[in-house]
Amino acid sequence: MAGQNFPTKLTVPAEQARERLDRFLVSQVPEVSRARIQQLIAGGRVRVNSAAAKPSLRLREGDRVELLGSPAPPPLKAFAEDIPLDVVFEDDSLAVINKPAGMIVHAGAGARSRSGTLVNALLHRFGSLSGVSGELRPGIVHRLDKHTSGLIVVAKNDLAHRRLAEQFSRREVKKTYLALVHGWMKQERGTIASAIARDRIRRTRMTTRARHGREAVSHWRVLRRIQSRFGKFSLLELKIDTGRTHQIRVHLASLGHPVAGDGLYGAPRELKDTRGSKLALGRNFLHAAAIELVHPGTGGPVCFARPLPPDLEEFLSHLERE
Repeated sequence: MAGQNFPTKLTVPAEQARERLDRFLVSQVPEVSRARIQQLIAGGRVRVNSAAAKPSLRLREGDRVELLGSPAPPPLKAFAEDIPLDVVFEDDSLAVINKPAGMIVHAGAGARSRSGTLVNALLHRFGSLSGVSGELRPGIVHRLDKHTSGLIVVAKNDLAHRRLAEQFSRREVKKTYLALVHGWMKQERGTIASAIARDRIRRTRMTTRARHGREAVSHWRVLRRIQSRFGKFSLLELKIDTGRTHQIRVHLASLGHPVAGDGLYGAPRELKDTRGSKLALGRNFLHAAAIELVHPGTGGPVCFARPLPPDLEEFLSHLERE
């Protein structure tokens, strides 16, 4: 803890006798976060009278408390993992990846595990990427939800990253998605322009019902209407002007047409027909099918596309066959 202006060795005064160890440290070293103090105790880096102690330990007057660890946690960094990737395109500036459903793009700061991410796979495949987004998100210019498959663009160097980020910021990148929703849409096409905000009650959800949301615009058109033993469905093509968290999912759910498989926004986890047959997808029926942008190196337009992956095609075929 060199260079810090607080003590690493403390003696418990009479007025703080019988106080819990973790609360005592929070009061004595406010420069260190409560979470970090808990990490240090859990890791055996806090000693009371030269012995490791639990956070609930009740201190006595005169006890000697010593902090052995760094006041700041080590910076989170992504690491390379040998994970197969479907690389649609790559050159010196960028790579376009067809991400499978179930893979998160990068770990969050509070993630229990940082393995199995797209970033880890990218580091193994390409070695180095742009550092604009930090060591936990190298190369990442935009994201896809964990259970959404499809195309994602990755920057290989900082200049490409900045140029790509500018295009996303100016809404010049054209993104096309395919989604299967419950029910038949009333019209053949339409636009949803409802602002989106974090749900105050269920923090994992987004909502269009909050007073102060961020602008979000989604355009949709019906590709197919499906009548099946499991109900009615609409296969949609969507283009989005903005890239808010869960945008397509929450927008479609707000119309009463949740994305198939999306239990978070009201779709059933499992489909049942009148004869008791069951059908489950196990993911959201949402696929980032195409992306069009200006190449950050050449300045020319480029467009990439990938069809529905086999699991979604099989699910769709099953509905239509029935």
